[in-house]
Amino acid sequence: MDNKQITVTAPLLPGLEEFNTMLKEIWDSKWITNNGQFHKQLETELCKYLKVPYISLFTNGTLPLITALQALRITGEVITTPYSFVATTHALWWNGIKPVFVDIEESTCGIDPDAIEAAITPKTTAIMPVHCYGKPCNTKRIQEIADKYGLRVIYDAAHAFGVEVNGESVLNAGDISTLSFHATKVYNTIEGGAMVVHDAETKKRIDYLKNFGFADETIVVAPGINGKMDEMRSAFGLLNLHQVDDAIAARQKVAQFYRKELRNVPGVRFFDDMPGVRHNYSYFPIFINAQEFGMTRDELYFKMRDNNVLGRRYFYPLISTFSTYRGLPSANPENLPVATRIANEVICLPMHHELTQQDLERVINCITYK
Repeated sequence: MDNKQITVTAPLLPGLEEFNTMLKEIWDSKWITNNGQFHKQLETELCKYLKVPYISLFTNGTLPLITALQALRITGEVITTPYSFVATTHALWWNGIKPVFVDIEESTCGIDPDAIEAAITPKTTAIMPVHCYGKPCNTKRIQEIADKYGLRVIYDAAHAFGVEVNGESVLNAGDISTLSFHATKVYNTIEGGAMVVHDAETKKRIDYLKNFGFADETIVVAPGINGKMDEMRSAFGLLNLHQVDDAIAARQKVAQFYRKELRNVPGVRFFDDMPGVRHNYSYFPIFINAQEFGMTRDELYFKMRDNNVLGRRYFYPLISTFSTYRGLPSANPENLPVATRIANEVICLPMHHELTQQDLERVINCITYK
């Protein structure tokens, strides 16, 4: 019996021959970074693909979060979710901002708008939600709250590449959205990220900030950082952009298979597609009710590992439990009952474009045969 390791994800890779051809162009031009031709081309093509007005590329997905907070001059307190990757909250901490954690909605694992409003204080300046697993937050409610209290909204959209609601990119919500192009994502530039903004003036300011604050050779307009994407990764990203739709289609088939096989398994919950949403199938989380399933989430997780099937407890533990943040009043588990429970129930199943039918059956067998 085949017992190869089934990984939770696999990187989308362009054809090596095509990539080598583009590398030769880079070598011949001797322009390997600092807003070269492939960098400019990738920004243009991503704007078209993602249906957004302006995009600024970064060298990873964390720097756009840090830079967005700088660009909007956010201070004081920012309301955010504990159910995310640590970079979301770390970006606040690095800017000297106090994170205020609020609970999440079970239906999306996104931030609960009702909890947002209850947590607003005179020190609150912004909201930082996360489109968890690529499932859109309740952007309409969040914006209504932000407008009511004069708050900025920065979306961590690391999971939301290509996600649309009724034909509109979810990346156009809020003041700024940030993306991750890490190797584990649906679309990657090896390492990389981006920021989506609404106007040319903000785009110009972001481009200054990610290049040390330089406006030209002799003028520095702000204390910027070095967040630029190089030409090699820009070329890699251009090639991946041409095949990402096929990868998403393959992921959709995986999701459909999982749903069919797990639909009637007691104690296993998962998400169905949301009406009107173009999903990217970046993750397939399942949530284990130990009493109904007959096994805890961790028991299933380690059983899968023993069978060379790698799931991921994503997101466990909550950011609010880490040493830097657990002393915050908002980090009290009593303040976060839904997030606390879901963090103890979740396993993300293997989800990528290279999974075979045999792989998928092995994953399901790990769950259904006890």
